[in-house]
Amino acid sequence: MLVDTDVFIWLFRGSEKAASRLRQCDSIALSAVSYMELVQGMRNKEEFRLLRETIHSQQWQLQPLTENISHRATVLIETHALSHGLQMADALIAATAVETGQSLLTGNYKHYKALPDVDLQRFRP
Repeated sequence: MLVDTDVFIWLFRGSEKAASRLRQCDSIALSAVSYMELVQGMRNKEEFRLLRETIHSQQWQLQPLTENISHRATVLIETHALSHGLQMADALIAATAVETGQSLLTGNYKHYKALPDVDLQRFRP
């Protein structure tokens, strides 16, 4: 399961719903984009250390950006940016889910609902 940035944010803010939902996943992956968004949101080095430690101890898989992901994200932006307001980070995360064959768990359902190839799993905080 590829997990969107917002679900990780809920988890790190102490949401039991997020923790419970993630425990239900056979495996957890995050895109390089989500990782970078999380790092940008860190307030200090201790939070950054905790993020890295959690990724390692929970054996979450970091999905790198590839040429195919970049290409698919570009097509998504061309198709959906003007009509649905699709943002670059969301396009890259959606493209990662499709290219890796994973469902995308997100609380930001509206960001992705116009993308027909993405298997969305809705998280409700």
